[in-house]
Amino acid sequence: MLNRIFAALRGEPVAPGTMKHDDLQVAVGALLVEAALRDDVFGAPERQAIESLLADRFDLAPAETAELMKASEVAKAGSLELYGFIRKLLKDMDETQRIEVIEMLWEVAYADGVLDPHEDAMIRKVAGLLYVSDFDRGAARRRVRERQGLGS
Repeated sequence: MLNRIFAALRGEPVAPGTMKHDDLQVAVGALLVEAALRDDVFGAPERQAIESLLADRFDLAPAETAELMKASEVAKAGSLELYGFIRKLLKDMDETQRIEVIEMLWEVAYADGVLDPHEDAMIRKVAGLLYVSDFDRGAARRRVRERQGLGS
């Protein structure tokens, strides 16, 4: 499975029906994993948040979600920078979808109940690279805080 993902990322042909997740799904997942890793603690609440977000966003069954989670972690571990993931999102997502990704990042950052400054900085950076305005980034943050009962 992982060999197929790396082959696809290198541009090598992949037999139809053998790859379960497209590059966009892996890119979103890798950014979520990066947000979880920013505070040096990738705990169960963050992992559960990512799995739930991926399942909801891409309408995945539990087994597919687990596979995408694994592929996302491998992709993140194999990349020292965010640009490849960002480029994929810019290419394949419209502005509304990119704002939704920022909201997903806030969900991961607040999953453990504490926003670490490194998580905040990462989301600010990603929002800028995705051309999401400060207003939209802040509005996404407020929506997440309200859903989690943290106030605005």
